[in-house]
Amino acid sequence: MEKDTQQTVAVPQTVAEPLKQAVASPVSSPRDNRSGPPRNRFGGGNRPDRKKPREDRVRSEFDQKILAIRRVTRVASGGRRFSFSVAMVLGNRKGSVGVGTGKASDTSLAIDKATKNAKKNLLKLSLTKTSSIPHEVRVKYSSARVLVMPARGRGLIAGSALRDVLELAGIHDVAGKIFSGSKNKLNIARATVKALSEFAVPKHFVPTVTAVSAGKSEVRA
Repeated sequence: MEKDTQQTVAVPQTVAEPLKQAVASPVSSPRDNRSGPPRNRFGGGNRPDRKKPREDRVRSEFDQKILAIRRVTRVASGGRRFSFSVAMVLGNRKGSVGVGTGKASDTSLAIDKATKNAKKNLLKLSLTKTSSIPHEVRVKYSSARVLVMPARGRGLIAGSALRDVLELAGIHDVAGKIFSGSKNKLNIARATVKALSEFAVPKHFVPTVTAVSAGKSEVRA
């Protein structure tokens, strides 16, 4: 058998040196010469940070309670049109309360409309020193009939929308009763507001201050 023979070829010194330098140095691409921060794997490394600190929202002085949300259907020539109706109670728990309604194609818009309507119909109540009512009131509104009477040391005794209105108005030591068979919360809430309107402060009420001897002042209506 014949043996394979390996032949060595002598490479000139002028050619061997550039070959060694080319093998030792890594291949560089034009991307490596870019300036700026390194880019991440998803791109966008050179974009500025878009995250900004959130501003603290100003808390409203009024608390709100949604009584009912209904989907209303209106039949038109092109088909059915859907919208949402919202009934809401608004109050600051310091003697101001109001009931409003709103209707829109979206629930958020309907809630905004109901809030504006409740603020428009806001009542300012004149309560006693213990945040109660001075006397008993019995009222009928539409199909709803309610009774609100003072109950000293008993807290708030009521239910349904009657309780929501009294609670957001900031009234304590009262007892409420619904005598009608109606379960319509909007009518019950409006009946309660009608009962509380007997203790409302007139919008054009301006107290007059008269001077009294010894440097004191007396307020007269």
